[in-house]
Parts: sequence; C-alpha cells; structure tokens
Amino acid sequence: MGFSKNNVLHGNHFHKDWQRRVKTWFDQPGRKLRRRNARKAKAAALGVRPLTLLRPAVRGQTVRYNTKTREGRGFTLAELKEAGISRKAALGLGIVVDHRRRNLSVEGKAINVERLKAYKGRLVVFPRKAGKPKKGDSSADDLKAPTTRQTLPFPSSVPEQPRKITQEEREFNAYKTLRNNRAEARYEGARKIRAAKASFTPLYCAFRKEEEEAAKKK
Repeated sequence: MGFSKNNVLHGNHFHKDWQRRVKTWFDQPGRKLRRRNARKAKAAALGVRPLTLLRPAVRGQTVRYNTKTREGRGFTLAELKEAGISRKAALGLGIVVDHRRRNLSVEGKAINVERLKAYKGRLVVFPRKAGKPKKGDSSADDLKAPTTRQTLPFPSSVPEQPRKITQEEREFNAYKTLRNNRAEARYEGARKIRAAKASFTPLYCAFRKEEEEAAKKK
C-alpha cells in the first residue's frame, strides 16, 4: 500500500473476528428426521389418495437437455379436452393444470393424452357419501378392488434413432414455410374482403348502369 503527500496514515483493521460469523450445520441429522416424519404424517393425512399429483411429461430446454423428458408444471387445456377431462374435474382428481402451457408437437401431446387416459382408467373415485354415489364415482366392484397409492410410472426418454436425411427433407425450407404461413394467416381477412368485393363488382356496375339509364329517360 503506497502513500502519497502529507495525508493521514491509514488505520485499517483486518481482524473481523470471523469465528463468530461462521454458519454451522450441526442440526442437519435432526432436520432430516423432522422432514421424514413430516412426510409420513402428510401421507397418512391424505388417506387413500395418491402420494403425488399427476404431472405431464415435457422436454427439457436448450439443445443440451431437449433429448430428456422431465415432469412439467401441469397439463394443457387441449390435452385435458382430448382426454375427456374437464378442468374443474381435473383439480379434484389430483391432476395439475397449467393454462399457460401450449402444445408445440403432436408427439408430446399424444404422450400426455395417453398418460391422462391411463390415469383415468386406473383411478378409483370414492363417493362423498357411502350410500349416495354420484355421476363420475366408481362402481361397487371397483371400490372393492385392491388399490395402490403409487402414481403412474414416468415415461422413459428414448431419443430418436439416427437415420439418413431424405432428399425431400433437404429441399424443405422451414424458414420460408413459416413466413408464408404467417403471412397467409395475417392477410387472410383482407384477402377475403377483397375477393368478396371483386365478386360483387359486375353486379354493382350493372345496377348502376340501369340507374343511369332510368335517370336519362326521366
């Protein structure tokens, strides 16, 4: 540390008594036991319900992880509609719904729809009142069948096998196709109006010509 001119000498204090500020973790075994007991108590309070909620299978983000599948936040409204489950009913059956998520591939949507149908087929819905079953509740035989609280197994991620690129795929221009589709969707309304006006133009001209001839005769 250099000094310059007739300034006051620095009185830096570097002894900060760091031993009193060290964060310890001696309660780790006790916290682990408390969390385990809390999970047991929560599972017992759930009764016969599944231990975990049903979530969709989605692809990971970025090029590094997009070959792997993971649990998503919730099923889309389109997936629930195709599986025949309403949004309100899904919330009561342990199915998580995410209204913001969108389906970007047919394959991913089909996997989640099959997952919903398999879950719905295995599900046993007990009536709120034992003697008064309602629509959607399971039959008496299903209620007597042995049950399990384990949810559906998660589908394994099988990457696509390598193959040769076809000539059609080489000639396909994805960027140009997307731009054309976007332009068609954008100008669809204006083109319909223009086509309608063009179809009515001859009749309009003929009608105006008849009006002009009638006015001349007067």
